Amino acid sequence: MARVSTYLNFPRNTEEAFNFYKSVFGGEFSGGGIARFKDIPATEGMPPIDENDKNLIMHIELPILGGHILMGTDAPESMGFKVNFGNNVYINLEPDTRAETKKLFESLSNGGTITMELQVMFWGAYYGSCTDKFGVQWMFNCVEKTE
Repeated sequence: MARVSTYLNFPRNTEEAFNFYKSVFGGEFSGGGIARFKDIPATEGMPPIDENDKNLIMHIELPILGGHILMGTDAPESMGFKVNFGNNVYINLEPDTRAETKKLFESLSNGGTITMELQVMFWGAYYGSCTDKFGVQWMFNCVEKTE
């Protein structure tokens, strides 16, 4: 079945980030739970995994809203990764109600930075944006009409 997901790379704090997202959205980790680098079977020609990296997360999935799956991994420098946070990834959430939008916005912006307060926009949606405490950027666009 087709699906849409967002994949996030973290320098060494994927578990902390995903436990935070789980506290915001609820639910359980899917896709077999948390896969760690120590779970990778040894393969001929593959260099050994650094002892400091074995317990890091290789892959994690969390269903959030409307069937969207948030995925992530630790990207250790010992494996050639270099995480650079930039402005190229946003996760756009479109909750059903303004109340849910406000709750998610407040939770995700807690400890982070609000880049645009929630407000009614010219296109009629209740919209706002923030960067969470892990550097991930979120947009909120609720089309619920109020009388």
